[in-house]
This record gives sequence, structure tokens and C-alpha cells, in this order.
Amino acid sequence: MKVIKFGGSSLANGAAFAQAIRIIQADQDRKVIVTSAPGKRESTDTKVTDLLIKYANEVLQGQAYQATVTQIFERYQAIGDYFNLPAEALAPIHKALVNLPNGNYPADSYLMATFKAHGERLNARLLAAILNHLGIKARFADPQAIGIMVTGTPNNAVVAPETYYRLQDFKVADDERVVVPGFFGFTMAGYIATFSRGGSDITGAILARGLGAEKYENFTDVDSIYAVDPKLVEHPTPIKKMTYREMRELSYAGFSVFHDEALLPVIAAGIPINVKNTWAPEKPGTLIVPDHNFQPSSPVTGIAAGKHFAALYLHKYLLNKEAGFTLQILTILQEHDVSYEHMPSGIDDITIVFDKHKLTPEIIDEICDEIQATVNPDRLEWINDFALITVVGEGMATSPTVPAEILGILAKEHIAIQMINQGASKIATMIGVDPTDTNQAIKAINHHFFN
Repeated sequence: MKVIKFGGSSLANGAAFAQAIRIIQADQDRKVIVTSAPGKRESTDTKVTDLLIKYANEVLQGQAYQATVTQIFERYQAIGDYFNLPAEALAPIHKALVNLPNGNYPADSYLMATFKAHGERLNARLLAAILNHLGIKARFADPQAIGIMVTGTPNNAVVAPETYYRLQDFKVADDERVVVPGFFGFTMAGYIATFSRGGSDITGAILARGLGAEKYENFTDVDSIYAVDPKLVEHPTPIKKMTYREMRELSYAGFSVFHDEALLPVIAAGIPINVKNTWAPEKPGTLIVPDHNFQPSSPVTGIAAGKHFAALYLHKYLLNKEAGFTLQILTILQEHDVSYEHMPSGIDDITIVFDKHKLTPEIIDEICDEIQATVNPDRLEWINDFALITVVGEGMATSPTVPAEILGILAKEHIAIQMINQGASKIATMIGVDPTDTNQAIKAINHHFFN
């Protein structure tokens, strides 16, 4: 049995639905289908999830929302009309949308999570209705009914171990397809909570592990995962096969094709993932496999970058001899519920790298003030624009020259290095640069290793 997941672009309109259905029918082993919310139909379009967020904010702010409800429903109605789906089959979708403001929400964050989750929830209902309308036996299965339980915050949930015990009792008949909405689960108290954005990948991985799938197929809008962002480099090298570790490093560093957290369930079960193009399903795509017995074909597998970082630099003489120096800083971060990404240090210096998306100007000021007062550094500097380039490859563990080659490439390009982190992972080298140098650096590194 295979679990397959379709991304938002693969379910954006009627033609995309028709292609997804052809893919489902092409393999009888594709029993469990995970849906995303309808994505953009063209570049200027709005994703349904974003419309639902708008709807939620209008409700919370006491604004008129009827026009937004109509706009959302028209997206589902247009897909239904493509298949001549009868009006009574679309009626439950419209009813669910209209009734969202009337739900029982213990806090605004739960309301927002529930509204967001309905992009996937209603799309799964729609796909199941269309499949049955076409004579393909299908069943909609809500995450609560099949046992996807979560903990954590309403809009950044994590799967609860209880889920896998519950999924053992969920059965799929030989003659049916089961359609499950991605992106969310239910708390122990029975409220909807969503995974982080793009979390339909996570649902697919949870189901693949919990149902004992032989493979998890993830259909999206690219032929494969590429060694570098196609927006930066023409004709980038496709990655035919890579390991879980490589994918996690690259996803964390900036690859947006596959959610890095989605690897955790399949890693535990050793299930291979096949990322494929919805519009070219005959192509092999990229296979993501366990790390053991993997033979890399080259030292470097991929290059990723993120420009959404900031850094706090501290200098204090003999800080390496001051017991508890780092602990005091980490305690301050914990009190403000702020996590850090990296923390390279020297005998007198330490740099703490943050994801700017998790910070506000107020939190930055408070953290800096408290650190200054608590550890009294000789110098404290906030670097608001910081980029990280990550070069990843299983072959790097046995190719000691790769970091030197990278530094040599950047030196030829006259690109200053603000940080280098190699020790934490044998398969990744991380380099901090000015964001304005990022694209030039990626192109140069890519040319060296892949051309």
C-alpha cells in the first residue's frame, strides 16, 4: 500500500484534480490520498489557505466576511462544476464554511487554526465526492476519526505518540480509496490544531508510518528536487536519490519542496519517499531513502540558502573561563520563548543566530537589554541582516577538501565570510554571508561542484 499526497498546486482547479485522479487510478496500491488546500491557479491568484486566514481575521475583528466566504466557496464550486458534481454534493462544503464562526473556540488561536485547517478538510471532502461521482469508491476520513492526535500550540502542533496506536485500528478496504485532509490533527481536548505551514507533508508521513505503507509518494509541481534553487540557476542538476539526513539539512536551510519535519515519521519507519511531478508522473522524481548503505555519487548533493536570519554578537575577554556565561544567555532566551538556530563561539566571542520570523523589534530590544545587564559583555552588536548558505552531501564525510574548496570559491568571488560552522554535522558546511552576496555565492559554488 502507498500513501500519496498532493500539494496545493496539484489541486488548484478542475484540470489539476483530473490529473490527480488519473495518477490515483494508475496504481491500485495508491490507497490513501492526502490533500492540501487549493493553491494558486496562476501567479496573481490567492491560495485558499490565505483566504481562510483573511476570513478568520475578519471574524476576530468584527468585520463583514460574507464576500470572503463567497470567494472561498467559489474555488470549490468551480472544481465541482468541472466534473458536473451535483449541487447537493457541494452543499456540505458551503455549510461548513458558513458555520465556521459559530464554532466553540477556547481562544482566538484555536479559531485561527480551525479556519486554516478547512482548506485541506473541505478539499478532501470534495475529492472523495468527485471520486465517488466518477464511480471510484472513495471514503473521506477526518483526522479525528482515524486518530491523528497532536500536542503543542494550536498553530504549531506536533504529532502525539498516541496517534500511531490509534492508526493500528484503522483499516482500508481492498476496493476503496481513503481521502484524508492534511495539515492538522486534534488535541486531546478535541480541538483542531495545525502543523506549521506546509504541514500536509507531515500528515502524509504520519499516515505512511502509522499504516505501514511501502512508499510515500509526494506529488508537487516540479520534476524532482534540484541541487540548487531553479530560480537562481538555469537547468540545475536534478537529485535522483538522497538520504533523509540530506533532505532534512536542505529543507531546514531553505529548500521548500518538502517539509523538513515530515521526514521524522518516515525515518522512524524507514519508508522511502518519492517526490514526483503531478504533471509528469512518468518521470522518476527524487527518491529519499534511509542513510544506511547509501553510496553517494558525488561529494555535494545540494546547496541551499536562507536570508531570513539575524545574529547577536557578543565579545568579552575570557568568557571561556566564566562558568555559566552561555547558560545565563540561554535562560534569558527561554524566558522570552525564543529559540536560536546556531551558536558558534570562540575564547572571547560568541554569535547567536536567530530566525527573524520568530522575533519582533520589542523582543529584540528586551533580549539585548537583559543580556547586557546580566553578562555585561565588552561589546554587544545586533546584526539584523544575516544569510546562511548550507552545502550538503553524504559524500562530504569522506571528502575532506570540500570546505576548503568552498572557501576558495568565495575568496575568488571576493565574498566575505561572517561565520563558518562545520563541526556539528559531517555532511553539511554552513557559511554566514551578507544577504546581498548570497545569490552570487550560490551560483559560484554550484558552478564548481555541478558544472
